Parts: sequence; structure tokens; C-alpha cells
Amino acid sequence: MIKRKRSVREYARMKQESNNPEKKTDRPAKRPEKPERESARPAVRTPKAAPAAAEQDTGIGANESRIEGRNAVTEAFRAGKTIDRLYLLEGSEEGPLLTIRRMAIQSGTPIRFLPRERLDQMSETGKHQGVIAVLAAYHYAEMDDLFARAKERGEDPFFILLDNIEDPHNLGAILRTANVCGAHGVIIPKDRAVGLTATVAKASAGAINYTPVVRVTNLARTIEELREKGLWFVCADMDGTPMTKLNLTGPIGLVVGSEGEGVSRLVREKCDLVAGIPQKGEINSLNASVAMAVLAYEIVRQRGSV
Repeated sequence: MIKRKRSVREYARMKQESNNPEKKTDRPAKRPEKPERESARPAVRTPKAAPAAAEQDTGIGANESRIEGRNAVTEAFRAGKTIDRLYLLEGSEEGPLLTIRRMAIQSGTPIRFLPRERLDQMSETGKHQGVIAVLAAYHYAEMDDLFARAKERGEDPFFILLDNIEDPHNLGAILRTANVCGAHGVIIPKDRAVGLTATVAKASAGAINYTPVVRVTNLARTIEELREKGLWFVCADMDGTPMTKLNLTGPIGLVVGSEGEGVSRLVREKCDLVAGIPQKGEINSLNASVAMAVLAYEIVRQRGSV
């Protein structure tokens, strides 16, 4: 069989096609890709799926407060607080959480079980211990409530007044001590002071449920008004007269300031006495809640309550 010889033109065409084998088909094949990418864009804007039922309604409203931690929540139930809803760590079989769950069932409180990640997002303190309770915003007492408690116990009024306390852990610890030592209530100013929060509730170890807190506009004016009702006031200051040398009996208000600033000048001038705590170490100051505890128990000692 005799093969036909190819011409120079055929060889040139074959060489050109071997260098660009799909030249004619490349462009048409790529053109449809653009509409595909464009059609994919709306998918990015598609709204996310609705959260699972267990994760719905887990926000805290403006008129609501929260209690976090096992002890704080347990004490809230024991104190008869109305808890709107309870969030528990799902799958937990620990004794304290089971106890809280039973208390919630007995009181008719709705319970929702959430994963730890969701509880972490909801937590204000970062230490929820697997339980968060939601209730109406913390209730501030009236001044008459403090006098009523003293009258019910048959005791002279014993109030704790706080000036410039901005640390919620300090306030929580003070509420705890005030409850244990038998003070009839705590008075705080509205400005430059921490209010009742979830952190305060947790630090108080449940005392927030038992110790009435009054919020006033002007602490110095409040001292004048309470003096007219028979109270006298002692101010805590490390440079004051040693507390054991003072007469701290009768209707009394103990005024405590922050660790850094102490009691403001105007409030201090309204006080009758300035009491100091004896010191023997190199450090010349105490944490506000610790100073309050030492002075409060000196008052309790002089009253003959211990």
C-alpha cells in the first residue's frame, strides 16, 4: 500500500493543532462557569436556620436579673424567690444540680437544659457552675423595711452604709457579712457605686435574698435624716481611734468606704466617730469587705450578742 505524502501546508496545520489541541473548545467550556458563580452568591445571603428549641428564649430582658452558681440559686429557692426560668447543664447528674432541679419542679419553675457552651455565653460572672436562674430585677428595699426588721427582732437599729464601693465582689462579701452578723440592712448610693448584679448575688453566697438593700440619692443627706431618727454614725478609717476604745452600742450606722479612696470627706464630716482597726503588720490597709467585717463584729461584741 502506497502512503500519500502530506503537503507542507498539511504538516503546518497539524503542528499548529498539536500545540493548541483544544483551542477551539476552551472558551465555550469556560463561559458557563460565570453564571454558576453568580448563581451561588444569593446562597451566602440566605438566613441561618432558626436555633433549636432548647436555645430559644435564653436572653435576659431589661427588667430581669440573673443568679448564677449552685449556692446562690439554692438559697434563692429556699428564700422563696419567684424564679421565672432555670437553665441547667444538660446531661449533668451531679448532686447539687439534681437538688436544684427538684426545687425547681416543686416550685413550678420552667427548666431548660443547655450545653455548656450556651451557658458560658449567657453567664455574666463566668462561673455559673452549670446553673443560671432568671428572675425579676433585684428589688431594692425602703428605709422603713430596715427599721421594721430591727423592731421585729427587738434590737437597736444596726445599718451598714457604703460609700464609693464599686467592686461587685466587695459588695457581695459585705452583704454576706451583714447577714451573718445580724445587721438589719445595707444602704448604698445611686452614683459611683455598684448596684445589685449577678456578680454581687454570687459573691454574697445567697445573702442578697435575705439582706435588704436601700439605694439613696445622697448618702450625706441620708445620714442627717437617720440621725433625726435616733441613729449615730461611726466611720471606718485606718487612722481613727482604735475600735476597742470606742462605745459602739445603741442605734448605729457603720460607714465604710472603698479600699482606695475611703469614705468621702463630706460623708466623713457627717459621722460622729472615726474608728480604726489595730494593726501590727507592714501593710496599712484592708480590703473594704474585710474592714467592714472586723468593725461589724466589734459592734456585735459590744452589744453582747456574742
